[in-house]
Formats: sequence, C-alpha cells, structure tokens
Amino acid sequence: MRESGGSSVTVRTGLVAGLAVGAGLCYCVYRASRRRRGREGGAKRGDVRPGQEHQAAAPTLLQKVSAMPVISSPGRKGPENLRQEDVDLPKSSHDLEAHHIQNLIRLLDSTKDPTVQEQALVTLSNSAAFSANQDIIRNLGGLIVVGKMLSVPDTKVKEKALNALNNLSMNIKNQEEMKIYITIVCEETDSSPLNSELQLAGLRFLTNMSVTNDYHYMMTSFIPCFLHMLLEGNERTQVQVLKVLVNLSANPAMTEHLLNAQAPCLLSLFDTCINQEVLLRVLVFATNLTKLTQKDKSITVPHHNEGSIFSVLWGNTTECAQKLTSLLYHHDTEVKEQVAELIMQRC
Repeated sequence: MRESGGSSVTVRTGLVAGLAVGAGLCYCVYRASRRRRGREGGAKRGDVRPGQEHQAAAPTLLQKVSAMPVISSPGRKGPENLRQEDVDLPKSSHDLEAHHIQNLIRLLDSTKDPTVQEQALVTLSNSAAFSANQDIIRNLGGLIVVGKMLSVPDTKVKEKALNALNNLSMNIKNQEEMKIYITIVCEETDSSPLNSELQLAGLRFLTNMSVTNDYHYMMTSFIPCFLHMLLEGNERTQVQVLKVLVNLSANPAMTEHLLNAQAPCLLSLFDTCINQEVLLRVLVFATNLTKLTQKDKSITVPHHNEGSIFSVLWGNTTECAQKLTSLLYHHDTEVKEQVAELIMQRC
C-alpha cells in the first residue's frame, strides 16, 4: 500500500510541475508574438529601418550636386576633374556657354599645374571645333592665354595648346591675331623629335595658317626644315608636311624659294611603292611648281644649284620622265590623272 500512497503523491507533484512549465511556455510565445507585431508595425509606419535614412536620402543629395568634369585627356595620369570651385562645366563641349569658357580661360591663365593646363586645353580645343565658340574665345582674350602655353616646358601641354590653336585657326579673324605664333610654331616643329605628336600638332596648325597666301612669307626660312621632314619622316609626317608644302607651292611668291631649296632625293618619292596619299600630294606639289615655272619665264636653270628642287625636276629630265612614265601604270586612277597633268605641264 505504501507503494500506492507514494504513487499518489508523485502524480500530484508531476501535475503541478507540468502546469508550471506549460504556463512558462505560453508566456514566452506571447512575448515573442508581441515583439514580432511591434517590428511589423514599425515597418508599416515608416518603411525605413534604423541606419537606412541616409541611404535613402543620398541619391537626392547627389542629384543636387552640379560638379561637371572637364573633358580629360587620355593617357595622362592625374585628377580626372578640375576642382568644382575653380570651374563648373557641362559634360559636353558642345554645351559650353560664354561664362563657362570665360571661367576656363581664367583657370588656364592662373594655374601652374601641368595636368590642369592640359585638361583645360583639351576642353577649349573641343569647344573651338564649333565656329561660334571660336569667336567667343577670341573676344574673351583666350587666344593669348592659349598661345602662352607654347612656352610651358611640359611637352604634353604644348601639344594640347597646338591642338587648340589648330581648331581656333579655322577662323579668319583668329588667324589675324594668331600669326604672331607662326614663327614660334615653326621653330617648335623643327626642334621636336621627328614623327612626334608634338611635331604633327605643329604641322596641323601650320597647314591651317597656310591655306591663304597671307602668312606664307613667315614660313619661307623654314622650307628646308619642311623638306627634311618630308624626306626623313614616316608616312604620317610626310602627309602632314606635304599639306603645308602644297599650300606654299600654289603661291607664285613662294616659287623661287621652293625651287632653290635642296631636295636631292625628291624623285625617290615618285614611286609606285610609296604610300598613295604621299605620292598624290608630291605629284600635286610638283605640278603646282611646274605651272608657275611655265608662267614665269624668268625662272631659268642657271639660278639654281645642284640638288635643288629645280635641278631635280628639270636638270635630269630623263630620270624624271622615266619615273612619271612608270607611274602612268599606277593602280589608282587619281594618281594616274595627276601624273598625266604633270607630264602635260612639262611639255
């Protein structure tokens, strides 16, 4: 019986313990449910959790920032943008307004940082591709500021300055003010490493400045330099320097200067293996000189030294005639037509 009396006490004790555990579990479930509802309610009220306020506001803040980068120059290490407090520019040079250009010119005039100078010049150069901006830059005194960059020792800055001057020189009024840079650019082009980007930039500027006859006289003393680039340079240099020489050869006032210049190997370019662009321009150059020589009978052989362009083209008529006859079989029609015209002019 003692066993049964003991069993009765054990059952009651287990029942009390079970009720206590059950009550504890219910309370835990209740608290967990309250916390979950509280979190859901918070999300519904604000839809922004702690720590998310700044993330949500950031895009709006960025949209209010109007710092616009200057078009940067490829291949140059350094900051990609000018400082916002210095200049605030559109992303496209086409969208530049007068006040943007004015700020850019002021920055270029005041800074000594080659990287900033280069970036500013690239943007000015791009903007100068539009004719309206060419006038604006001149009226704001930008031609002188860009021209000053030719005296900067940094080669990249000089190159970008020449590119800007090249675009600006497509304006006749600008050319009148920019003629003061012709001698400087000729000297820089002559002293630059052969086939360098700096030399090519200088030749491009001189090409534009030689489109009219107005400034040819300022290039006269540099004709030997141009011929040296023609005979020693690569194809890119040859094409670019020939553009200058062709422009000069169309001016009767330059005929004597060109014919007297030394170019003993000029006929080596009268060959089918020569680059077509180079060959065609050499033929035009020779044709221009031939036409002017035929018109001016005062130009005679005794006036010219051996190795001069005159003696090369007319001193040894057999060699020149053979070269031209061979070129009549060139595959390009334009070359053949130019050869035929040159032969007719020589008759």
